[in-house]
Amino acid sequence: MRYCPQCGHAVDMIIPTGDNRVRAVCPHCEHIDYDNPRIITGTIPFYKGQLLLCRRNIEPRFGYWTLPAGFMENQETTSEGALRETLEESGSIAVCKQAFSMISIPHINQVHLFYIAELERDDFHVTEESSEVALFDLDNIPWGELAFSSVSRTLRLFIEDHKNKSYGFHEDTIYVNTTSD
Repeated sequence: MRYCPQCGHAVDMIIPTGDNRVRAVCPHCEHIDYDNPRIITGTIPFYKGQLLLCRRNIEPRFGYWTLPAGFMENQETTSEGALRETLEESGSIAVCKQAFSMISIPHINQVHLFYIAELERDDFHVTEESSEVALFDLDNIPWGELAFSSVSRTLRLFIEDHKNKSYGFHEDTIYVNTTSD
């Protein structure tokens, strides 16, 4: 950020009094801009023993498979955001069952939160954001074509929990810039 969103004056990149991080601070109106991590929320849509994946029709990672997910919007809960993203990316209505994985990715200032969700019916379809939407058996996931390491990790954890017939909550961190496991 180069200019204050409050008054338009050029900002200084300094550590404000009482803080411990460099922030954009306006020397004119004293506004401090807190640039905090963004939350990505999505679902692990399950239908009759299969997982729903979407082939990305947008960047980043155009053409790769992913779970339906995206940036959480203001004034929505994480589960509302996950269900909205599922509808936007797959055309399908889902029901969140439980929070499943939370993966921090500090080098890109993001936190990815996935919910186990049930699809009410197999009404999924291609959307503006997804060029293909399909159900996959758990032993037929296109591992080499997954878009993001957070999706790979979440799916591996889900498959392991599914085999054990017990779904926990998993927290993890990705420290390096990778696209798949």
